[in-house]
Amino acid sequence: MSSTLEDTEGWLPLDGLQPGFEANRAPHSTALAGRELVLRMDSGVRIWHRFTAERTQWELGEERGDDAYHLVEVDEELYYAQFQHEHDPSEAVSLILDLRHGRTLAVQSRIGQAWQRPTVVTQEFHTGVIEGVPVSGSPPEPSTDLLGRRVLWSYSPQHHYEHIYLTEQWYTFLCHSGPEQGIADTDACAYYRIRPGIYLFAWREKVVPCAAVTVADHRLMRSHGALFGLAEDGTSITHFTFGAHGRLLSNTVYP
Repeated sequence: MSSTLEDTEGWLPLDGLQPGFEANRAPHSTALAGRELVLRMDSGVRIWHRFTAERTQWELGEERGDDAYHLVEVDEELYYAQFQHEHDPSEAVSLILDLRHGRTLAVQSRIGQAWQRPTVVTQEFHTGVIEGVPVSGSPPEPSTDLLGRRVLWSYSPQHHYEHIYLTEQWYTFLCHSGPEQGIADTDACAYYRIRPGIYLFAWREKVVPCAAVTVADHRLMRSHGALFGLAEDGTSITHFTFGAHGRLLSNTVYP
């Protein structure tokens, strides 16, 4: 690695990565337009959502909002919604909505102070059920299924990143091509099994102040996600959605 790559001060900021990174993003789905859903989380919290073609209205206790969202149908009756709060841009939400099994997983990503360590962006994971939908199957839960896998994810014809899933808390990325070519790091992460072969994978970077939440179908090697964090100026906020096609490079089975 060159001295330039070792100097993390010169790494591309999140807003510098965005151009072109969205090339393989799946189109926005309007499948939930007109639907009202009430999510009852395991903590006892209830969240009401009403979806239009482009926006979701929500209520959580005395708090309410109306935000633009991006929706992808990951599998039959399995949806992934991403939105950033307009009333509080420092928080973004990722929702897994399984309308076949009546289950949900919500990830709250929040930007802290620029000096905050170990990561500027923190994440909370909340599981629950969807009221009025019969509950069946297994709930979303932490998983070790992906450990040992090396996958090459292509976010565009130019952006190719290898992911190595190391442990329940850590993964390594290596950029093979694109504006970050040659950089690599090991960051904190979390894995949740959603359905057989389908996983939520989230990570929090320590060099670039950002975090990501993705949902990947490892049967079809198709991923959907969002990146969220601070821009180059250290105060502005960047949030964008993306998609990727993957290729399994190897699978290590640990003793």
